[in-house]
Amino acid sequence: MNPDFTVRNTSRVYVARAEELLPQRLCGEQVFVVTDEVVEALYPDLLPHYPHICIPCGEQHKTLTTVESIHRRLLALGADRKSFLLAVGGGIVTDTAGFAASTYMRGIRFGFLSTTLLGQVDASVGGKNGVNVDGYKNMAGTFTQPEFVVCDTTMLRTLPEREFRAGLAEVVKSAIIADPNLFERLEQTSFTQLRSDEALLEQVVRAAVGVKVAIVERDEREAGERRLLNLGHTLAHAIEKCSHAMNHGEAVAVGMRLVADCAVRGAWLSAAERNRICGLLTRLGFVLESPVGLDRLLAEVGKDKKSDGESIHLIVPHAIGHCEVHTLEKEALQTLFKQDK
Repeated sequence: MNPDFTVRNTSRVYVARAEELLPQRLCGEQVFVVTDEVVEALYPDLLPHYPHICIPCGEQHKTLTTVESIHRRLLALGADRKSFLLAVGGGIVTDTAGFAASTYMRGIRFGFLSTTLLGQVDASVGGKNGVNVDGYKNMAGTFTQPEFVVCDTTMLRTLPEREFRAGLAEVVKSAIIADPNLFERLEQTSFTQLRSDEALLEQVVRAAVGVKVAIVERDEREAGERRLLNLGHTLAHAIEKCSHAMNHGEAVAVGMRLVADCAVRGAWLSAAERNRICGLLTRLGFVLESPVGLDRLLAEVGKDKKSDGESIHLIVPHAIGHCEVHTLEKEALQTLFKQDK
């Protein structure tokens, strides 16, 4: 089966059925599966012939401690440098397992079966594998491409509504960054349609993945253009660090709203375009008010991994389908966000 996308000539991305593709990709390999407790319960018969390593669920377990536990299990199971690690799960599983694979015995081959919308359109694609340190997002990580990523949209049927919506935040992000046609399509579609129409959902996933792959092709290690994929994330990470009220996608939606407001105040984005962004996010069911005060958020922003000395790289929409990286002094950033407040 031909891939839908190829990243850096090393990683193949398939929007396809897992039961059709995995037997081809794993034939003859010594495979170890990493998954979490929820996925293990939902798909008890998935890949039964391979040893499973089950990690706990939740962002609080996306840590070096969990990575070490995977390393220990691989050692106990006899994994060597020729072994293959398959991560089956959402972004937390693929991030953690990808980091574990890229550091076990200085790196073994790995692939992902992504089971969440957020994972399929963002976390599993592009070769970033990271874990949190003391609550700060992805402070330890690697740039190592998975050999393949399988995005099976039929597996999204089991997602709770809130988790499905969280993934849509990353779809909207991709549209704002580089695909105005996708944005228009989302404006003409309801949450219920996206949830129930499998053909539509497959098309939306392909479009969002296409945005990310095109950017990663040009800038794998985030030297410049790949920073665009962080639209809304600088503030979202601060929201996640300071409050447990929102999941990642919900926080990204708030982050995009705050940045869109900031872009209007800076005369980079029209009020009409800002209103379209906020209108779409609201129609998809997102709450756009931050559960954390602005002063506290801005204090945390300075500790983000995208911070560069006294400056921060802020991704700013200039129009739907076009964003730019603005490097701002932290003091100027605070002034801009607090203007007219």
